[in-house]
Amino acid sequence: MTEESPRVVVRSPIATLFAEPRVASAPISQLLAGRVAEVLEERDDWIRIRGSDAYEGWIHRGYVERASDNAVALHEGARLSLGCVTIASSGARRQMPLGTLLTADEQVTAGTVIPASEQAVHFPTNAESIIRTALSYFEGTSYVWGGVTPWGCDCSGLVQSVFWLHGVQLRRDAWQQAVQGMDGDPELLDAWAGDLLFFSDRVDRYITHVAIAMGSQRLVHLALGRGGFAVENLGNADDPYVRKLGERFVTARRVLDPAQSET
Repeated sequence: MTEESPRVVVRSPIATLFAEPRVASAPISQLLAGRVAEVLEERDDWIRIRGSDAYEGWIHRGYVERASDNAVALHEGARLSLGCVTIASSGARRQMPLGTLLTADEQVTAGTVIPASEQAVHFPTNAESIIRTALSYFEGTSYVWGGVTPWGCDCSGLVQSVFWLHGVQLRRDAWQQAVQGMDGDPELLDAWAGDLLFFSDRVDRYITHVAIAMGSQRLVHLALGRGGFAVENLGNADDPYVRKLGERFVTARRVLDPAQSET
């Protein structure tokens, strides 16, 4: 994003990102309130944008507003929702999922928020904390293609959202995440806690799924095959789904420094 590029800031709790500039096209991701994106193209009521993760797509104007300098300074006085309900000065009530940023006039009536400037304190960058966040905030989440919140999420959305909370910016899709970081252990059962594990259900081994290794032969993920959130014991050879994961494993990537991971 450059200084000269026009920008928009998301004003809705969740804004859908579409593959094409029409509401009937495929939803490919979501942007959350307070996030800023670069404007690449405008077409009637639609804007093609690029987010901070370099992901591009079309968003409807109804979700966004032109970004001011104050809006771009996300961590100056901003508050980060950990799941809350707010009321604005206009009286409008909003449910704000994990990861949204609140406007200055919003009063929190339920749930939890923290100063965005203290995000690193609440979400330190280490494997144990990252796994705890995945378990604490996403347990019970249903699988929703393109989703990035506990209200509905896909596999790479879980990974990106959890690592973002802990100060690590990952790309949006599993195949993009699979080229970040460094090589992990080539054996699935030996993966370090905090490593990303990649799988494919295609003959050409194109990456189609990602999970977070927990260590001790376990992983956590959002899986269509499980209907949503699941923790897997990779040593359970009696589970057909676990056996299938072993057959589909492609690679592991280490996006944390070794000192931040645990075996």
